[in-house]
Amino acid sequence: MNPNLKQHRIDLACALRWAARLNLHEGVDNHFSLAVPDDDGVMRGNRFLINPYGWHWSEVTASSLVLCNDKGDVLEGDNEVEDTAFFIHSRIHIGAPHAICVLHTHMPYATSITLVEEGRLEMIEQNALLFDERISYDDEYEGLALATEEGDRLARKIGNKSILFMASHGIVVAGATVADAFNDLYYLERAAMFQVLAKSQGKNLRTISDRVRKETRKQFITEAPKLADRHFSALRRILDNTEPNYRH
Repeated sequence: MNPNLKQHRIDLACALRWAARLNLHEGVDNHFSLAVPDDDGVMRGNRFLINPYGWHWSEVTASSLVLCNDKGDVLEGDNEVEDTAFFIHSRIHIGAPHAICVLHTHMPYATSITLVEEGRLEMIEQNALLFDERISYDDEYEGLALATEEGDRLARKIGNKSILFMASHGIVVAGATVADAFNDLYYLERAAMFQVLAKSQGKNLRTISDRVRKETRKQFITEAPKLADRHFSALRRILDNTEPNYRH
């Protein structure tokens, strides 16, 4: 196996295992994917790894991940790809080229924001500022994503942003690497949790000035990638010691 592809499998399996540990999963639903280059080394978004249908995320291994193409053909692996997973991820990988890694979950606090009319992640807390001007919102729930057209619609909705809040559904996180995307996933749920808890107190929320927001956005440009790499390296080390079979 191509050594780069093997490492991609390991990283995606690690992300799935940790999402289960952190209660960011839902049954055997939701999906993580990672686009991989074609045989000529060019990244076109038409081949990607994705978690196998029917597997709990806590049991996923590197070898269980499915490599498929944008036509739905399984190129490597003995498992199936869930239909909505295929239509969401295949079309976002092609329609939003920056979305190399695409994570879709129904994680509790972030999803709860999608259930509120004009629900938005408010820029009132440091974790939230990581996502300032990086979020797109889809305010129209269109049912299960069981057609190419719905996948294309979601790709248009996320555009060049990193985060998509999907009305009455969940979220999508897009990143250049598994580490980048998982770091965003983790801190997005933290930011949503703090917002929900703060609002539950029934008191006025603090505000952050435009000046500070602008400066913090600039700071995160350099700080966030370093945090993501160190965060994900730590997660790999923990699994290597406690659940080393994820690499198999």
